Amino acid sequence: MNTFLGFGREHVERHYRKTGQSVYMHLKRHVKEKASGAAGGTLPRRRNGKLFLDLELNRDFNGEEYEYEDEAKLVIFPDHFEIPLPNIEELPALVTIACDAVLNAASAYKKQELESWEEEIQVSRHARSLRQQDNGVRIPPSGWKCQKCEMRDNLWLNLTDGAVLCGKWFFDGSGGNGHALEHYRDTNFPLAVKLDTITPDGADVYSFEEEEAVLDPHIPEHLSHFGIDMLQMQQRTENGHHTDNNARPRVSEWEVIQESGMKLKAVYGSGYTGIKNLGNSCYLGTVMQVLFSIPEFQRMYVGSLQRIYDYSPLDPTQDFSTQMAKLGYGLLSGQYSKPPLKSELIEQVMKEEYKHQLKGVSPRMFKALVCKGHPEFSSNRQQDAHEFFLHVINQVERNSAGSENPSDVFRFLVEERTQCCQTRRVRYTQRVDYLIQLPAPIEAATNREELLAYEAKRRDAEENMRAPPEPVRARIPFTACLQAFTEPENVPDFWSSALQAKSAGIKTSRFASFPEYLVVQIKKFTFGVDWVPKKLDLAIDVPDFLDLNRLRATGLQAGEEELPDLTPPIVLADDTRGTVQVHVLPTPEIDEVAVMQLAEMGFPLEACRKAVYYTGNMGPEMAFNWVIAHMEEPDFAEPLTLPSMMDPAPSSSDSPMGPAPLANSPPEESIAILTSMGFPRSHTIQALKATNNNLERALDWIFTHPEEEESDALSDMGDTEPNNNAFSNAMNSHSDSTLSPDQDTLGPRIKDGPGRYELFAFISHMGASTMSGHYVCHIKKEGRWVIYNDHKVCLSERPPKDLGYIYFYHRLSSS
Repeated sequence: MNTFLGFGREHVERHYRKTGQSVYMHLKRHVKEKASGAAGGTLPRRRNGKLFLDLELNRDFNGEEYEYEDEAKLVIFPDHFEIPLPNIEELPALVTIACDAVLNAASAYKKQELESWEEEIQVSRHARSLRQQDNGVRIPPSGWKCQKCEMRDNLWLNLTDGAVLCGKWFFDGSGGNGHALEHYRDTNFPLAVKLDTITPDGADVYSFEEEEAVLDPHIPEHLSHFGIDMLQMQQRTENGHHTDNNARPRVSEWEVIQESGMKLKAVYGSGYTGIKNLGNSCYLGTVMQVLFSIPEFQRMYVGSLQRIYDYSPLDPTQDFSTQMAKLGYGLLSGQYSKPPLKSELIEQVMKEEYKHQLKGVSPRMFKALVCKGHPEFSSNRQQDAHEFFLHVINQVERNSAGSENPSDVFRFLVEERTQCCQTRRVRYTQRVDYLIQLPAPIEAATNREELLAYEAKRRDAEENMRAPPEPVRARIPFTACLQAFTEPENVPDFWSSALQAKSAGIKTSRFASFPEYLVVQIKKFTFGVDWVPKKLDLAIDVPDFLDLNRLRATGLQAGEEELPDLTPPIVLADDTRGTVQVHVLPTPEIDEVAVMQLAEMGFPLEACRKAVYYTGNMGPEMAFNWVIAHMEEPDFAEPLTLPSMMDPAPSSSDSPMGPAPLANSPPEESIAILTSMGFPRSHTIQALKATNNNLERALDWIFTHPEEEESDALSDMGDTEPNNNAFSNAMNSHSDSTLSPDQDTLGPRIKDGPGRYELFAFISHMGASTMSGHYVCHIKKEGRWVIYNDHKVCLSERPPKDLGYIYFYHRLSSS
């Protein structure tokens, strides 16, 4: 009653011993089946008339069959003296008021849910009075095209006259030429519906006059006027998820990946506990299921559970290790995955209503902490499992300073070989990575002729406004994906230090080390014209066993000549009086397309130019974040001015215009870009030096090497030798893992070993985009494949390995 933290029965004693807090409120809900003859279809009945803390009913306890009773009491430690509530006679007035306030307060979960959801969409004032023109317009089921241009995406149907026009005005930044908005300005017809969102349950409607997305209660009638019968649409899959005209192949995908139609056997016990879906949180559940199937994560968080709990801060809800341990224990203890009792099974069979009693654990508190402050993960929208995996690894890295770091098992080094095509000289660099991204070359598909025939039929159907043909899925060999990964790629704007000029350059990548666990992501997603990630419909024959030893890096070879370690030259401009030489930075290259996209949002043009420049031309999203962070500065709209270096030219160079060695400070332009983001100059310089002046990698380096942790580590090294004890336990259990022999003690810790792997898990995505759909994962445990579909955990009959999105391999021993 002092900290307002909640604890289960097994943890309240620990909190009392740790803090000395002795007064706790005990909240309990009793749920039982309704007596026979109770009226069906009513809401659950509450005996005491009070629902405290918005406690959630389990989905199995639905309102038609169960009733519940809430109980509250104060418990005084250490004697466990209980005082039932309410109790006005025995309790002081102040305590009674505090108890009532707690019982009537909205729960943290309820508040979090309200914060994460966007503003509720309101009914349009034009919906009831909308007058539709009787002009005979009928909308076909496919083949739509803007009436004023060639756009075939982001099309909107005006509900007054049936005009099909492209958008650009909508809040999500969808692409188009804005013809739908122009049409409204000419006609004042207020409502439009997005064509590819129409389902039996509704559609996305926008009001031009109200300038927001709206609800139209009469949308079935309004669409029926143009020949669209929502009640006859049968595009619902077995899971209740909808598809649209552009996503027909996803119907079979849902069935195959979830193994629909098969009688899957539920499994129970340690390691077979599901994770509840909090609403578009399946990306989180699948990633955490895979991570906690790895021994290093189990040992770090579940094996050290008591130590983590004993040394957790006073507010464990904000402690990463505590929440990881809590979730890991829930998944691995088996306490939340118990088979139904024999008596329960008999009763269910007698009632002919047998269901799996799989409830799973709820990751609400874990999600609230890990996703806190992140613009995407903190929302209730669907996210990319690949991005969340990297986000969790980043969190593990930040919270493992001075202790064992389980994410070490994923870390490896990539050697990049860059060659000047004109001089044939080379440069070798290394970078840290945690997964490899394999391209999916459609041109390598084994059914290429079938794909070409389908594409021709699809175009013909669009032109003639006929129903599209049955989709064809591309089948690509895994070897082709690996080959595409290893092939040389062109380096844009390559500056050759041998020629001291721009030239053609190519880059190849190889493994400088092999990780203990290899994560492979198939690049299935691309961006459509509306900037929404769309998934390529393809299948890849991913192997169970993988040998990558042939892709190990070799370093500088005999006969190869290295490129000089030189930076691009600094142009010197003589002062008009001939007395001072000033280093002038070259004219910055600025992505004018990104500048104009920001300017269209209403920001000053010069501010947009600075935003794009200071974020290194990394796209409009990064530039927008810079604008938001700096718009209060007094010089926000001032023209872009580059800093000049007043130092005289180095006398040691052969020419006053000669290049500067890499050993000197990184380019001032790069330093300015990172410091403009708010990072300290010293930390920025260190990041650039550690990443060979690569801006994007330097940004990642800064996030994975917080300044305070780094300074602490350096100060500790002054007194003690480097401590590798955190590795010793893991090393003992994996004899093939070794620290890289040429590894710098201050560099990344790498577990190198043979490049032979076996597949043990994969995450699959269903749906047309990372912004929608559903994730499930398959994990191989005890020699059998298990499917984890939210709270449901069953033995897999046909694991769809060819339709996976992210694959997880573990290293095979050399014996």
